[in-house]
Amino acid sequence: MPVTDTIVRVAARGDGVTADGRHVALAAPGDVIRPDGSVEPGAHHQAPPCRHFPVCGGCQLQHLDEESYSSFVFDRIASALTAQGLSAAIRPPALSPPRTRRRATLHAERRGRQVLLGFTEGASHRIVDMAECWVLAPELFALLAPLRKLLAALMPERGRANVHLASTDRGPDVLIEARITESLTVAEEIIAFAGRNGLARFAVDEGMGPEVRWEPEPVTIALGGVPVPFPPASFLQATVHGEAALVAAVREAVDGAMATADLFAGLGTFTFALSGKLYAAEAARDAVLALKAAAGRAGRPVLAEHRDLFRRPLVPAELDRFDAIVLDPPRAGAREQAVQLAASRAARIAYVSCNPSSFARDAKIICEGGYRLDWVQPVGQFTWSTHVELAAAFSRQG
Repeated sequence: MPVTDTIVRVAARGDGVTADGRHVALAAPGDVIRPDGSVEPGAHHQAPPCRHFPVCGGCQLQHLDEESYSSFVFDRIASALTAQGLSAAIRPPALSPPRTRRRATLHAERRGRQVLLGFTEGASHRIVDMAECWVLAPELFALLAPLRKLLAALMPERGRANVHLASTDRGPDVLIEARITESLTVAEEIIAFAGRNGLARFAVDEGMGPEVRWEPEPVTIALGGVPVPFPPASFLQATVHGEAALVAAVREAVDGAMATADLFAGLGTFTFALSGKLYAAEAARDAVLALKAAAGRAGRPVLAEHRDLFRRPLVPAELDRFDAIVLDPPRAGAREQAVQLAASRAARIAYVSCNPSSFARDAKIICEGGYRLDWVQPVGQFTWSTHVELAAAFSRQG
C-alpha cells in the first residue's frame, strides 16, 4: 500500500513539516503528501487570494487559513522560548487584516519604455510587476500605476530604484532611492504627480540623503495622539492594528509606572502612549529630534537622548532610576542592553521584538538576572509572511 505523510506544522521559513521531519513547500497542516510528492490539500489549506503567490516574495503563507496562520505565529514564539529553556503564558496572536500594510519598500526597474514595480521574488532580485496586492493598504497600492508612468520619465532607460511608501496623517509619503533625470519637465511632472495623487510628500535620494521635492505642509504621524514629525522613510509599525496591539501590551506590562525609560524609542510609538515621566533613547538622529520636537510642542514630560544603545547601553545605575523599562530593538535584539537589564532593579520590563529568536536569547539573559517572563503577546502584522512580532512582560522577583 502506498505510504503517505501528513503535514503537522509549518516551519519558520514557511515549509510544511511532516511528523518525521520532512519539509514540503507550500503545504499546510493537515495536507497529505502523496507517494509521488504531490500535495493533497487538507482542511487548513486555502486557495491563495493573490495571483502573484507564491512567486512574489511579499507573502509566504497565503495557502494557510486563518487558524493555521495564527498557529504558525504562536508556534514560532513557543519554539524560540523552548530552545532557550524558557516558558511563559503565550496569548492568542493579534493578526492584522489583509490590505492594511501602511508602509512598504518596493523595487522598480526600467527596461526601455517598460517599468516594473513591486516586491521581488523570494530569494531573488527579480521584480514581480504587481497587478494586485492583498497586503498593501488600498491608498498605497493605488499609487503603483501612476508611479510607473512617473518613473518612466524619472529613471534612465535602464536602471533600478527603491520606492519607499508610507501612509501618514496628511496622505501618502513617497521616497525614491535612485539617480534620476533632472530637467524642468521632470520637476513639473513630479509636482503634478504629487498634486493629482494627494501626496503628503515626495522626496528623492540619489545617495546623499533625501531631498524633498514636494511637501505643502510638514508631514506628521500621530503617535499616542501626538503629531510627530515624520522624516522620509522613517520606521513605522506596519499596520495600525499591529501598533495598537503592541501599545496595549506595553501599557499593560508597565501599568502604574511613574517613571519609564523607552529604549530604541524611534519616533516615540511607546513614549507618547505612556504616562508619567519618560526618558527616550534612540540612535537615529532624525528620529530623536522629531520625538523631542513633538514632546515639546505637546508639553509632554519627555527627556529624549541621542544614544547608541549597542555601544553605550544604559547601565544598572541609570536603569535603577526608573520603575519600568520599555525596549523595542531591531531584529538583532539587544544583547548588550539585556545584560545590563539583568543586573538592574527596575520592577518591570516590556520587551517588543520583531525576531522571536533574538528575543528568546535576550529573555534568557534577563531571566537569569532574577526576572520572570510573565506573558508574551504575539502579533502578526505582516499578514501571510513568516515575519512574527511580539510584546512581552517581565517582572523583578525578590
